[in-house]
Amino acid sequence: MPNGLAMTCGLVGGLGLFLYGMQLMADGLQKTAGDRLRKLLEALTRTPLIGMLVGAIVTMLIQSSSATSVMVVGFVNAGLMSLEQAISVLLGAAVGTTVTAFIVSLRLSDLALPAIGLGFLLTIIGKKKSTRFIGQAILGFGLLFLGLTVMGDAMKPLQHSVFFRSMMLNFCKYPVLGVLAGAIFTAIMQSSSATTGLIVTLAAQGLLDLQSAFSLVLGANIGTIVTALLASIPMKLTAKRAAVSHLIFKVIGVVIFVIAFRPFVALAALTHPDVARQVANAHIMFNVINALLFLPFISALARLVQRLLPGEDTTEQLRALYLDKNLLNTPSVALGQATKELVRMGNLTTSMLNDALQAFRNNDDSKLSDIAQIEDVIDQLERDIVDYLVQLSQASLSSEQSERLNALLHVSNDLERIGDHAQNVADLASYKVSHRLPLSAEAEQELADMSKQVSSLVERSVEILTSGDRLAAERIILDESNIDLLEKSLRRQHIKRLNAGICFPASGIVYLDLISNLERIADHANNIAQALVGIGKNQEPAD
Repeated sequence: MPNGLAMTCGLVGGLGLFLYGMQLMADGLQKTAGDRLRKLLEALTRTPLIGMLVGAIVTMLIQSSSATSVMVVGFVNAGLMSLEQAISVLLGAAVGTTVTAFIVSLRLSDLALPAIGLGFLLTIIGKKKSTRFIGQAILGFGLLFLGLTVMGDAMKPLQHSVFFRSMMLNFCKYPVLGVLAGAIFTAIMQSSSATTGLIVTLAAQGLLDLQSAFSLVLGANIGTIVTALLASIPMKLTAKRAAVSHLIFKVIGVVIFVIAFRPFVALAALTHPDVARQVANAHIMFNVINALLFLPFISALARLVQRLLPGEDTTEQLRALYLDKNLLNTPSVALGQATKELVRMGNLTTSMLNDALQAFRNNDDSKLSDIAQIEDVIDQLERDIVDYLVQLSQASLSSEQSERLNALLHVSNDLERIGDHAQNVADLASYKVSHRLPLSAEAEQELADMSKQVSSLVERSVEILTSGDRLAAERIILDESNIDLLEKSLRRQHIKRLNAGICFPASGIVYLDLISNLERIADHANNIAQALVGIGKNQEPAD
């Protein structure tokens, strides 16, 4: 095989092994940790320093600053994280991603094959899921280093390439060229870890000196933000601001280090006699120094981004506004605050349901991503409200306050379940649109009538949170029993249409699924009404 083709095949194949190994390792670590990484990001970002540390830890575990940044942008978009919190986590993510380059610089290639064997063995014989996930991570570790070995061997002929050495010399003389090359390559690869791992491998082969390698590393730090920028395009304004803030502190940091390029490279050269370790250390030093420089100015950076991207920001309204833990010692006020938060949760749930029904009715899937994000917010609000009420239950409550607290706990659960069923409706809408399923005019009208009744039932049940109107609750209970009868009647009629060949069978399944979800939503609205006015201590079960 010609040298050029062999080199290309080795480089591409080795890079594939490296990326696949990194993905396996990250997936194994994430599965081992379960949902704890996500909860860690949500909970432990109260101060900038803690946020930065959490960002670093999470990124070290999942081995992808791009994945962390996309996750953070998603949290901001859903209203689960403020812009300032997001910036602190992104600063930490930049530090956490340096671990890959450092591991590569340790030259652990001799462990590649034993790690592959051990990892594969654990994934096959492991009885517990956690054991198999650990095996997957070890297998990924081995493939990562095997890929690096393949790439290193493939690129050895470059030592004698005049063109390659000339190009590296230009990167040394003009660091901006190296920055551009590193940024473009990383933007294409969508992984700064892959780029820095490759750079360290080239340095270990003697193909890159520290100056050329560091200019490429600086570029990789800019290229990695492309993923978050692309992810933020369809999202809300605050999510776009988080992505742009990521761009700003990365670019400013790179500009500062390009200006101080030669003194910094001289400093990095003192950290270790091995060039590969020098490159990895320079990568770590850049991100740590950059993070510490921006840490005191997070609020200022947030204000700058808000000026660059002006506009009304509604995302913050999706976050809990009334659950003040300082009020837990005043139960009457705390219960009032929890009620206000539940009203907001109820309004969000009602809006989500109406949007899902409209999407189904109009064959419009444009709002489905927003519906899914609102469902995440509703789930978070339910957790926050329940946690708040459980803490409040430890206080000294009157019997009336205890009853109200228990009622609010039931309401929170039922609203969350309505949100789940609304998401089911949205999924049915997506399926109907993607498969172009028709419904008969009669079926469309029946669904419109039932949807209107159920939507009204949910809205009225939420209103009882503030009104406490017993008569309104009794009307809801009566109307819900009528909806039960309606669902059974519509089911019988539609089955007759299916048997008569009037309706398309696949459409019939969607129709029956929808009326089933609507009936269960009505059950939960009934539960809310009963709980709030103390009618019927045994609530009607609803899935």
